[in-house]
Amino acid sequence: MPVGTVGTVKGVYHHDLKDDIKAEIILGNTYHLYLRPGLDTLKAAGGLHKFESWDRPILTDSGGFQVFSLSPIRKLTPEGCTFRSHIDGSKHQFTPENNVDTQRIIGADIMMALDECCPGDADRAYAKKSLELTKSWLERYAARFRQSEPLYGYEQTFFPIIQGCVYPDLRVEAAEHALQYADVGIAIGGLAVGEPTETMYEMLEVLNPVIPQDKARYLMGVGTPANILEGIARGVDMFDCVMPTRNGRNGMLFTWNGIMNMRNAKWENDFSELDPSGSSFVDHAYSKAYLRHLFIAGEMFAAMIASEHNLAFYLDLVREARRHIEEGDFSTWKEATVKRITTRL
Repeated sequence: MPVGTVGTVKGVYHHDLKDDIKAEIILGNTYHLYLRPGLDTLKAAGGLHKFESWDRPILTDSGGFQVFSLSPIRKLTPEGCTFRSHIDGSKHQFTPENNVDTQRIIGADIMMALDECCPGDADRAYAKKSLELTKSWLERYAARFRQSEPLYGYEQTFFPIIQGCVYPDLRVEAAEHALQYADVGIAIGGLAVGEPTETMYEMLEVLNPVIPQDKARYLMGVGTPANILEGIARGVDMFDCVMPTRNGRNGMLFTWNGIMNMRNAKWENDFSELDPSGSSFVDHAYSKAYLRHLFIAGEMFAAMIASEHNLAFYLDLVREARRHIEEGDFSTWKEATVKRITTRL
């Protein structure tokens, strides 16, 4: 799922997201949208879909991760989370109840329950305390969700979030509690937040047999192309990450043959296509030499090309994964593909 934090996937036209990249769903961020443009504007516009002119599904996270990442200016209590805006320092509070109301106003098709994103290196005592807070917030969030209605004439659902840090028993406890409130799907949070990659994979392996097959599994904020394939191998269905666009803006391209730094001098006179195996228009329209020139010259078009390419590659990657699952040779294909796409060119 391409990340459109503040109402846009940075540097990419919506028609390209739909027609070239073929994104079926994008993300918005509750914390950022709540602060700017604000709920009054979003409600007056008729919700985020109309505000940003996107007629396909949108998922919003609760803002819990942003509050976690802004830890010097936030305070957690059983009631909720008090924080200060990174924009102007103004004081705000998210509770499970007003977080539901906020995401109702934003109008996402899939909403995330408010949780605390526990640091990946937290000790067991902190992780346990954090999980108890997340569980109590989830119960209140679910109650408010049941008591409220969508505002714009279409159905909304929400995913509870499994926390528990890197402790297998806490992860299982979190999953069993969260599954009581999971209708369509469930999210796995608190991974890729400082713990080793292998530990993330271990937590997915712990959760794989616990979550029923008929629930969509969403691994939040992950990750590299290799992370995604390894996540799929461990039962994950949905992913999001800013990496395709953020790294693209900084000159990194993910391709079927490996990873390229487009600022490197080696591409200066390489007039071959960006990615001969890619499906995006930009893969075949522009050369490596041309894209390098744009980055060196500081042209904003460079970031647009790289972002579109990377997003198309990510979407191609998961479509290919689906095809190989259906054909029954995913494991073999995955092992070969991970080696190829992680090569530094």
